[in-house]
Amino acid sequence: MRLYGLGLLALFAFRLWFAAVLPMTGDEAYFVFWGEHPAGGYYDHPPMVGWWLSALLAISRAEWFLRLPALVLPLILAWGAWWLVRAHGAERARLAALLVLLQPANVLNVLITTDTPVILFSFLSIIAYVAALRSEQHSRPALFWNALAGALLGLAFLGKYFAALLGMAYLVHVLFIRRDAARWPGFALLLVAALPAPLYNLWWNSSHCWVNILFNFMNRNAEAGFSWQNPLLYVASLVFLATPWVLFELWRERQKFLETVPASGEASAAFWLMLVPLTLFALMSLWRSIGLHWLFSFIPLLGVLAAIVLSQTVLARLVRWSAVFGAVQVLAIAIVVSLPTQAWKDTPFSRSVALRLHANELIRQLAPYAPDHLFAMESFSAAAFMAYQSGRPFAVFGSGSYFARQDDFETDWRAQSGRHVLILRTFPPKAQDYLPYFRQVEFRDIVIDGSRFYLIIGQGFNYAEYHEKVLTRIRQRFYRIPAWLPQRGCEFSERYFPEMK
Repeated sequence: MRLYGLGLLALFAFRLWFAAVLPMTGDEAYFVFWGEHPAGGYYDHPPMVGWWLSALLAISRAEWFLRLPALVLPLILAWGAWWLVRAHGAERARLAALLVLLQPANVLNVLITTDTPVILFSFLSIIAYVAALRSEQHSRPALFWNALAGALLGLAFLGKYFAALLGMAYLVHVLFIRRDAARWPGFALLLVAALPAPLYNLWWNSSHCWVNILFNFMNRNAEAGFSWQNPLLYVASLVFLATPWVLFELWRERQKFLETVPASGEASAAFWLMLVPLTLFALMSLWRSIGLHWLFSFIPLLGVLAAIVLSQTVLARLVRWSAVFGAVQVLAIAIVVSLPTQAWKDTPFSRSVALRLHANELIRQLAPYAPDHLFAMESFSAAAFMAYQSGRPFAVFGSGSYFARQDDFETDWRAQSGRHVLILRTFPPKAQDYLPYFRQVEFRDIVIDGSRFYLIIGQGFNYAEYHEKVLTRIRQRFYRIPAWLPQRGCEFSERYFPEMK
């Protein structure tokens, strides 16, 4: 027991160290950008992580502190697994907690992203749902637990839309698995408690160009299509996160699994609340890539199932294997973090790594331009990262992609007319891409420790040309709002295309 305790303490120490030394990723810096501009919602997703970061930024900007929710999250998931399994014995509950703590996502993931609140609130919602089941089994009122499960589901939805998959899982469980008389009143209460969150999100979207809807259901799926690699990658992701040895033991004990799950309220709920979302993700993988992080909310339930179904001897062995695998992951991360910049040369990550490692020196060399130049980059994630590092805005110049377009609302290009703009690039620029938008353009290089960065210094920004060739294209590509969606406002169109109202 003492050995387990020391191992878990070492794991938390590693995660704290990793959170402190790992430079902010582009996604994280982008969400910090949200937190620096408190709002009722943001371009890509509902606002929950932005709200969290607004509160954290009021205290500190240190990476490890902003990542604190992600650092604490595995402990909450492990507690939840223990709570779900405790009716089956104290030792099984302890092993369930250990299995969840040692799952790869909970060893490696220290990032503060939109997934963090979704995972937290989804798992807490599941716990409340099971608490309602237990109350009903003992003929006790379950109103509070059903309402809490719904409210937590709503909070998860305000983190990311795919929390709705858990709502579908609740519906499937009520429709096809549960037979108790209280299931429909309980589900109705859960639904009513969950609805304020999506209703609020729809209300906000109606006055903000329907950006969440356009991004999640239209723009990002414009090029979706069948690819045989996507289902294979999905299966590989699932096996990695679940760990092959846990899956193998559950398969080997499949007869016991089929007998145990229907007989246990906790096991049945865990199975169906995991199976439905993972099956829906599997179907989605037929036409689009499924992010590894999308699965984090539901994988802990596999640890719960294993702890209920498998023998304690087998569980202890699985925990040992997971601990060894966790140690391998920790060692691999420690090696990667300690690699010199030159080790990344000639890899697809070389320029991104160089930007992060040399950001402070870059900012120092850009300082003379700061008083009279707008700083910009052409990548949303890179611009967000440099803004985080420098503490000053970095706009996004050009059309960009369908991802991370919050800067469309924060930078007013009308106000830049006639001003000077400095664009930082990690790839060589083409002069013709910039000459039309400035009265005069100068191209310079900065070399830091063998890494070359490129400056485009534009004098006299030509807003009219930029409006015609860039902003018009952005509106046509990213802000085509279907006529059937009721509009209460769209800042982007009202700012740049008032005649289109």
